[in-house]
Amino acid sequence: MMQLEGLKTDFHQHVRELQESITREMSSLDTDLKLIEDPWQRTDHAHGPGGGGLTRAFTGQIFENAGVNTSCVFGKIDPQFAKHLQGSGDEMWAAGISLIIHPRNPKIPTVHANFRMIHQGDKFWFGGGADLTPYYPYEEDFSYFHGVWKKALGEHYTPMKKTCDEYFNNHHRGIEMRGIGGFFFDHFNSGHTQEDVNLVKHFSRHFIESYFPIVKKRMNEKWTPEDEDFMLHRRGRYVEFNLLHDRGTLFGLRTNGRVDSILISLPARCKYSYQYKPVPGSVHDKMWGYYQPRDW
Repeated sequence: MMQLEGLKTDFHQHVRELQESITREMSSLDTDLKLIEDPWQRTDHAHGPGGGGLTRAFTGQIFENAGVNTSCVFGKIDPQFAKHLQGSGDEMWAAGISLIIHPRNPKIPTVHANFRMIHQGDKFWFGGGADLTPYYPYEEDFSYFHGVWKKALGEHYTPMKKTCDEYFNNHHRGIEMRGIGGFFFDHFNSGHTQEDVNLVKHFSRHFIESYFPIVKKRMNEKWTPEDEDFMLHRRGRYVEFNLLHDRGTLFGLRTNGRVDSILISLPARCKYSYQYKPVPGSVHDKMWGYYQPRDW
């Protein structure tokens, strides 16, 4: 048990360090970036101490709105909710980092990532992943993003990519992914705690490499009102997924998490039009065809 407690502390420290590294990277690219830093505390289901977190909300010229959040929560949880988790009992501990970046320029993709460790009763497990939501059909960017994760994940890439394709999907619209995927895993536990912690830390260290070179490549490109309109409509689909299907949203709300920190994943602006479709034959119509599972 003492070893597990040490690993939990180590993992929490790692996600805090990763939060710092991502913050520095964003600040170096967007000189107009403004940060609201909001440390918060929570009470558990029994109204006792329940841990908390550090929310970082960003707005700027390159990054229209973004959240890079860490948390470490613990204590009693709703017994009915506890039944839906993997462990035993009605106490849990969870630490992790969750981020979402919505750029202003439609040539730059939106990105989401999270990495977490959870302990409940006699079990602990890991979850997380990263996925890309582009608005312009730069296939070389999509191949680059997946290429970084192929190298980082090794043998885990193929099954975790498949899980991502199936999960980040607006199932109420048939097969329509919210982006071009990435990788996703949940309830991961190989039985070797130290190895699992090291592996998930290894995954998470590749986030900066997977995304920010794309930002640097596209941040000065021009865009049209049509590009922006398409981006806003696709952001609307992003909202649909996060509010209807996202497990992280439900988990945060049902464990008495910070509501604004949970919903920071939503874009500052989005659009909905009845039966929206891009103009046939347009570059945006081409982009629409990428929101399906495919090999990279």
